[in-house]
Amino acid sequence: MRRSPTILTALVTALLVSCTAVAPAALPTPTQQRTALRVGLGYIPSVQFAQFYLAEQRGYYREAGLDVTFENKIDPDLVTLVGQGTLDLGIADGTSVIPAVSQGIPVRYIATIYARFPNVVFARASSGIRSVADLEGVRLGIPGRYGSSWIMLQALLASEGLTPEDLEIVEYPDFGQLAGLRQGAVEAATGFANNEPVQLELAGEEVTVLRVDQITPLPGPGLIIGPTTTPAHRPFVALTLRAMQEIIDNPEAGLEAAIARVPELGSDRETQLRILEATIETWQSPYTQANGLGAIDQVAWERSIEFLDSLPDDPVNGTLEVSDVVTEDLLP
Repeated sequence: MRRSPTILTALVTALLVSCTAVAPAALPTPTQQRTALRVGLGYIPSVQFAQFYLAEQRGYYREAGLDVTFENKIDPDLVTLVGQGTLDLGIADGTSVIPAVSQGIPVRYIATIYARFPNVVFARASSGIRSVADLEGVRLGIPGRYGSSWIMLQALLASEGLTPEDLEIVEYPDFGQLAGLRQGAVEAATGFANNEPVQLELAGEEVTVLRVDQITPLPGPGLIIGPTTTPAHRPFVALTLRAMQEIIDNPEAGLEAAIARVPELGSDRETQLRILEATIETWQSPYTQANGLGAIDQVAWERSIEFLDSLPDDPVNGTLEVSDVVTEDLLP
């Protein structure tokens, strides 16, 4: 029997209605699978790591599919843990990375964070110390005859034909050389451009700071990875550098991010802002201003390897090329 068009239309309409009634609601988009990254920063949480905190708090890492966890370790431990794969990335001093690679620890330096070497020699201006030559015969405080401060001091002295034997070295294993200087136990000390000199200036002291950058361009702290590169490394680098630029443009944003992460920093905002501003100065150099934040100056690295290889304690084992230590493949 032939059905009329009206009846056929009604049947189709009823069928569509019934299908709509029983069809399940649209399924939610599955939660994006995030890649976990364990990232090692310096010994204690501080405003000096504001770029990492800002990138995390603004959701940059999360939006890129990264689940980032920060851990604080001392520099030698960071290098070892990254080489072992226990940490996915870390921030480590270039002068620690060079000996480590020469000793078979499989790490690579992938992005510059401190474009100017942060270790310095500082003194009260009233001490009469104005130049490296003025260090001859003085009492100088240092944590010990090891690490980046010791390497920097040797490079600094060599520029004037001096060696540590031309000074009276006073060791402060507890990193109390600033207190020693304040108490008059030493006339000069090693420290960091964004730490001890800032504290002295905030206390009203005029300070002399001697830097190594124009003498031997030692590589400062930067991001390192272990033997395996993953797709998560590149966005982490790019987003961290993005946050660095935002803090350069607006230091207050970095300060707020650091206080949100480490609330006790808010008890002395002026000091923390000054430390951050001094840190920002070390993030930039003529080389990074020409080539972008994070850029790796391979000529400077070559000179640094040669210098470390020339030191009496010879921390570099065998022959080492820049390409053994750094890679620019993960830069934006």
